[in-house]
Amino acid sequence: MFRTSNLKRIFSIFLTVFVLSLLCPKTAAASGASLYLSPNSGTFSVGSTFDISVFVNTGSEEVNTIEARLKFDPKKIQIVNPAAGKSFINVWIAQPSYSNVAGTIIFQGGVPSPGIKTSSGLVSTVTFRAISPGQTSIEFLDSSKVLLNDGKGTDVLTSKPKGTYEITVPPPEGPKIFSPSHTDQNKWYQNNNPTFSWEAEEGVEDFSYILDRSLYGAPDNIGEGKETSVSYSDLEDGIWYFHIKAKKGGSWGGISSYLAQIDTTPPAVFAPSANPVLRQPNLTTGQPIITFFTTDALSGTAYYQLKVIDLSDTGEAGTGFFVEASSPYKISKLPVGEYEVAVRAFDNAGNWRDSSKKIEVFDYQKAFYFTQKGLSFFNFFFSWMAIAAFILILAAAIIFFTWIYLRNYKKMKKKREKLEGLIEKARSGKNALEERLEENNKIKESL
Repeated sequence: MFRTSNLKRIFSIFLTVFVLSLLCPKTAAASGASLYLSPNSGTFSVGSTFDISVFVNTGSEEVNTIEARLKFDPKKIQIVNPAAGKSFINVWIAQPSYSNVAGTIIFQGGVPSPGIKTSSGLVSTVTFRAISPGQTSIEFLDSSKVLLNDGKGTDVLTSKPKGTYEITVPPPEGPKIFSPSHTDQNKWYQNNNPTFSWEAEEGVEDFSYILDRSLYGAPDNIGEGKETSVSYSDLEDGIWYFHIKAKKGGSWGGISSYLAQIDTTPPAVFAPSANPVLRQPNLTTGQPIITFFTTDALSGTAYYQLKVIDLSDTGEAGTGFFVEASSPYKISKLPVGEYEVAVRAFDNAGNWRDSSKKIEVFDYQKAFYFTQKGLSFFNFFFSWMAIAAFILILAAAIIFFTWIYLRNYKKMKKKREKLEGLIEKARSGKNALEERLEENNKIKESL
């Protein structure tokens, strides 16, 4: 015989198991699907190729459509083969497409109903080539999707971690190279006059070297001498490769390469903007928000600096100092007056470009506010030119309607005078007729 306490315990366990069995599927569904890369990290040398696989974890749900959109830095890595290996996708909505200029690759496909449920479904394997040293990443764009096989196309993608990879310079096969002018192969330099030096082993008879744009460049078999240093001047911007090999025992050895990255061009021209603004572009409140953005074609934008110059007192640029800033940047409370906001953009080689925005701070609490450029009235701005144009139009309208009135007045006056003349004639005729009748009456009476 079971005791009552045992029955209660068994019932409690059964109820707990039953509730968990109901909740577990919901928890799995709530976890959503994920897209991920394998491997999601690694170190690869410049010039080598490596494979990155795109996987999907459906999160215990059946899905039938995958749209994976990836972004990468084409200055660091480029695609060699966009769709190598196998894939669970057997219906491609569109063939995999990629761009080594924009740094994008797109996979769109799926499987027929009832779909697929998997924790590691291979979408595709992409082969990349390492182009230049440094850290880079491959990430999924927000437009990526994983759709349920529910007839509604419900997107259940909740996770899409990126992959981070390190691109390194391969070890030398020939003489060891170093550069006193471009010491770090991972960095960009303004200096376009690089110097390359190398070590000479005992017994070396000659060296042959070349400077070019190709990662796979190779010097010829014509010796340049036994000097261990060479300098170049006025090189164009971009990535340069110095290749060298040594001759020893009558035979040429392996080739070593050294990378020099040169950028003497400042970031692209840009124009800061200020918000909030009124109807007139330069008029803003006491705490303007400055937004700015630019690009750099080679080394990339590094950081920005900003300073605010008070123009109200002298009307000329003051001696303010720059502070590092990021866009959007909210300026601290400014008193009423005119200012110039200067923004300086730096690239990773140390080049910089300045741009500025003139603003006029007004007191938005006043109903009327006069500025050098116009009149502010309850957050509506009217420039002096617009006000002058309005006054001229109003004066012209007054003159025009006055002329119309005077012209009509003269016409009415003439008509009235003419009418009065006719009335006067009628009165005169009436009086003459009355006099004649009176005379006739007198004659009758006398007879």
